Amino acid sequence: MHRTFSKGAIVAPLALLLLLVGGCAQTPVAKPIERTGLVTMGAAPITLLGKGVHVGEAAPAFKAVANNMTVFHFTPGDGKVWILSSVPSLDTPVCSLETRHFNEVASKMGADVGIITISMDLPFAQKQWCGAKGIKHIKTVSDYRFHSFAKAYGVLMKQNGLLARQVVVVGKTGTIVYMQLVSNIAHQPDYALVLAAARKAAAAP
Repeated sequence: MHRTFSKGAIVAPLALLLLLVGGCAQTPVAKPIERTGLVTMGAAPITLLGKGVHVGEAAPAFKAVANNMTVFHFTPGDGKVWILSSVPSLDTPVCSLETRHFNEVASKMGADVGIITISMDLPFAQKQWCGAKGIKHIKTVSDYRFHSFAKAYGVLMKQNGLLARQVVVVGKTGTIVYMQLVSNIAHQPDYALVLAAARKAAAAP
């Protein structure tokens, strides 16, 4: 038995398909917020993607990959003070100095303060670096898979896809109490200001 179709039966679904495709094509794609004039790499200006974070705001949660390849979830407001240090790459002199300094600091801060270093380095590279440098008192996590931290904290560098150097102190209730975006990637943060903010937050009820 042969089945016949009218011309209208074919045209109608085709018109509907074209309408749907045309509608999808016209849907605007949201561009990420771009921030300029805040950071340089040497003398070269850097563009940061994302709106960034500010003191007084609730610290964004994020997920990353731990050194053992499990998914790490950061949820602020757990009653602990957190220092979040983002760096371009652990395998560079300034980032190495900064992370080793925070590791030394963490050994003296007590259980009320935790320190997390975030970079785009692969997890196994972070693990190897930590083992070689004796890093035992802080946690290093990778943002290479999800870019969750980069997006939430606005530190993704458009030019190279790495994280800008920034330190955020999150208080016990999950509020950002201090934030330092280092203006030149080649420089270390002002540790004294970071630690003063962390100690003040830890002493708060």
